[in-house]
Order: sequence, then structure tokens, then C-alpha cells
Amino acid sequence: MGRMRRQKAKAAVLMGAVAALAVTVGPAGAAAGEGRQVEPTTVVVDCSGQSQVRPTSYLIACGDGNNGLVSLHWTQWGQTSAEGRGSDVVNDCVPYCAAGRFHEFPVTVRLDTVRPRPGQSGEAYFTVLHVHYKAATPPRTPRDATYSIVGA
Repeated sequence: MGRMRRQKAKAAVLMGAVAALAVTVGPAGAAAGEGRQVEPTTVVVDCSGQSQVRPTSYLIACGDGNNGLVSLHWTQWGQTSAEGRGSDVVNDCVPYCAAGRFHEFPVTVRLDTVRPRPGQSGEAYFTVLHVHYKAATPPRTPRDATYSIVGA
């Protein structure tokens, strides 16, 4: 009986020590973020006005959906610029857009020109999208195309 009481006492002391340690240290990861301020992430705003970070797709033609970036892989996403690669998928609208076919063009993309986002306290967003076509381009599209992004 004496041995069983000693084991229970040791277990109680051990559990008490663990509980005291948990109170001292706090929740997991709490100490890691203390004293360090995390910089807000610059976002890109999509057609529905939602903030996005490293989106895998991005619609360029918000009005009709006939031009958009897909399979985006970002190689860099920072406070002042972002760079990635993917494909631009464009509808040829032949004979008209509803009956047209989509064609895929390999591209590199860059986001830059950061501004404060209207109505979103402290949120910054990229206002310019640069698209560089690696090979062929859609008809009437330059090899390097630039698009403005509205943040509202």
C-alpha cells in the first residue's frame, strides 16, 4: 500500500508541475509572437472586391469573364511587389463570345504600385498588374500588357 501511495503522490506532483509550467508558458506559440510586430500583407483586389493574397486564379475581364489568369504560382509576394507565372486564358469570341473558344497563353505576372485601400483602414493593395506573354499573344494584345486594379 505504501508503494501505491508514493506513486500516486509522484503522479500528483508531476501533474501539478506540468500545470504550473503550462500557466507560466501560456498557450502554445504565444511566446513566439511576443515583441514582434507582423507587417500587414499587401493584397490584390478581385472583381468582387475581396482581398486576395497569392491567388491561384485572377479574373482580368470582370465585366464578361472572357480573360483571366489561371494556374498562378507566386515566386515572390512582398510589401511593394509580387511576381509569379501561370497562364492567361482568353476567349476568342469567334463568331461571338458566347460561342467562342478559350485559348491559353503562358505568362509571367507582376503586381506593383501599392496604395492604401479606400475604406479599409490600414490595408494596402496592388494597383497595377503587368502581364508578359512568353510566346504567342492573344490577337490585338501586346507582348507586355498592363492593367489597372481598382481597390473599392
